[in-house]
Amino acid sequence: MERHLAASAETADYLIDLSNIVRRTDIGPRGPRSLLRLGLVVRALMEATGDPDVSAYAVADASLLGGHAEFTDPEDVRRLRRWVAEERVEEVGDADERILELARMTGLRVVTGDHFVDHRAEHAWIQGNTWQFLRPEPRPDGTVALVAMDMGVRSAADISRHMEFAALKKQGLLGPARTPLTQVLTRNWRCPEPRCSLYDSRTGDRVLLPRMRGGAPTCELHGAPLADDGPRRGTTQLKAVVDGSCVARYTLDEGARAQVGRFPGPEGIALHSLLTPEVAARVSRTHVTVSAQGGAVLVRDVSRYGTRMRTAGKGAGLGPWAPLPPGTDRPFRPGDEVELAPGVVLTRSGRRFPAELADAWRAEAARGPVPTRASATTWQADLPLRPPADADAGAEQGGDDAAGPGPTR
Repeated sequence: MERHLAASAETADYLIDLSNIVRRTDIGPRGPRSLLRLGLVVRALMEATGDPDVSAYAVADASLLGGHAEFTDPEDVRRLRRWVAEERVEEVGDADERILELARMTGLRVVTGDHFVDHRAEHAWIQGNTWQFLRPEPRPDGTVALVAMDMGVRSAADISRHMEFAALKKQGLLGPARTPLTQVLTRNWRCPEPRCSLYDSRTGDRVLLPRMRGGAPTCELHGAPLADDGPRRGTTQLKAVVDGSCVARYTLDEGARAQVGRFPGPEGIALHSLLTPEVAARVSRTHVTVSAQGGAVLVRDVSRYGTRMRTAGKGAGLGPWAPLPPGTDRPFRPGDEVELAPGVVLTRSGRRFPAELADAWRAEAARGPVPTRASATTWQADLPLRPPADADAGAEQGGDDAAGPGPTR
């Protein structure tokens, strides 16, 4: 294995998501972690390319060695430490981000089992990618075949759900069943350091999530246990999208009701400055009301011209447009879209705030896993080693939640 580890990505033929591969329990020996799985991947690369000297640049999370007790062979730990010291393996805090950065810069193919859904807002080029990611699949004889993954296209709401999961995991806020620690997420927290405002909900709508250490919420900066500062008020985010671009964002607190329209008054959300006169004429002065009540967000049509709505399904799909019955509150969930006039859409950000997570995750668990819409085909060695000419066509187009922050209320 060792001679196939490149000293840099510039001299490598492939990139390897080492933490993912080492933890793949469906290939190689039994046990949570084993470097023998890397050997299987290297042999698969040699077989697929016909190159006995094929090289790969491996990137690993620091947490891989941090969990040294999970390696089935203690020699793996010593070998991996030596590879890191000799710079045969790059060890970083967030291997996913580093791998994607290298993949985009170099065009190298990545051996991994990860769909990187939580990184797609920053790396839109992953959406629809069918050639650059290779997944190891076990064969009956114990060897490994490399399979090209169709990464599929995920909706903004689905991406945001995975971003939430990644943020909670990073802060240690997932329980044994990989469910959020709702008793922490639904509370405000206060650092004993008087000048620390990282967790002070009075300083803004978004506050830092506490980090769990030793089973207690802890200040990220001062390392001190946080004090319970009462229940966290629910907050959600609305986005105004005009001709496909997010032009403004607004926050809505639990218990609040907002009027949205052309010019609903000083307390409402006025869209007139965001629209051309022709389009503004088709939006009522007060077109819809949006309210946040009991952990749910509701929308009601109060317009003269009518309103349409379509709801987000699993994966990247949206249902058909349907008229919104006037004067009736309807659930308004992350990813749903409400059309006030052609090209003028109000939507909820897929990024949920901490107070919403508990109910949202329980609902997700009840519905079951979201399909990836990704398919896999056995990789053929004659596929291009560099992206086709249009592979980066969407790379500069940020994801739905990657637009600028816009005004908030």
